[in-house]
Amino acid sequence: MNASGCGATVKDYADLLKHDAEYAEKAARVSELTRDLSELLPELLPRLRGKVKACDKPALAFHPPCTLQHGQKLRGVVEEHLGQLGFSVHRASVESHLCCGSAGTYSVLQPEISLQLRDRKIEHLSEKQPDCIVSANIGCIQHLQSGTPTPVKHWIEVLDDAIEPAVQPEEQVFI
Repeated sequence: MNASGCGATVKDYADLLKHDAEYAEKAARVSELTRDLSELLPELLPRLRGKVKACDKPALAFHPPCTLQHGQKLRGVVEEHLGQLGFSVHRASVESHLCCGSAGTYSVLQPEISLQLRDRKIEHLSEKQPDCIVSANIGCIQHLQSGTPTPVKHWIEVLDDAIEPAVQPEEQVFI
């Protein structure tokens, strides 16, 4: 699962549908198989080492979405492993555990408070003047981007951009 909000919900299918005679077993299997993209990083790290271009490692500020750090209890995985690949990754020095204000429909139902949370989050994330703010949830990414000129991306996009291609584009053969 590449969006932490979706992953948190899909991982909870087993519990949500445990009393449904038709779907309980299927939901349990889907929950069992679902892994957040960040959970793959530790096992991919050995294969990624040496493939990340040194010149393409922007300074990053990481916003851990609530659904990743509180919902799925996956804390520090992205920061640690991107750091091991040579990225400079920082979290906000204060309030990194707080919501950015997106929170699904919260930003629509409570726009004033949502924007206040967003602006506080951006202020804290911008302390180190990052080249890019990264997160793991599309809602957070869109919400944060609406309040800053600094690019806001999914962390996997930044990693993908920094990986040396196995074949140079001019060498690719299309059949």
